Amino acid sequence: MSGDTDLIKLYSARILDLAAEIPHLGRLDAPDASVKRRSPLCGSTVTVDLRVADGKIAEFAQDVKACALGQAAASVVGDAAIGCTREQIETARDQLKAMLKSEGPAPEAPFDGLDVLLPARDYKNRHASILLTLEATAEAMEQAEQANCA
Repeated sequence: MSGDTDLIKLYSARILDLAAEIPHLGRLDAPDASVKRRSPLCGSTVTVDLRVADGKIAEFAQDVKACALGQAAASVVGDAAIGCTREQIETARDQLKAMLKSEGPAPEAPFDGLDVLLPARDYKNRHASILLTLEATAEAMEQAEQANCA
């Protein structure tokens, strides 16, 4: 029964609040890049559309079909992404991965809200869903930069 109790604790009120209030839901009409990522383990998907100006995210939209943990991560990322550089997105992605898989600290600001997902460390089957939005955003930033250089 303790496993059930731990799982219930994982889905804290804060995580559920974040999952219910995901910023920038939807799609952009003419994005510089669009990336869809899927977690093969659970089937969660996230599609990120963005426009880049002066090396920073100028517009951001996301279509999120994920568990509450993936939705909470998307909420934090959606709140922080606009104005970020590719380096900031990649750093946040790498820090989140380290937090989940290697006992690393929570990502730095502006993605420090991802600390709410610290209890998910013990649930390896949830890690891919939690990482989807930052992975898709990093890939979209790379695509947008390549398209703008072409």
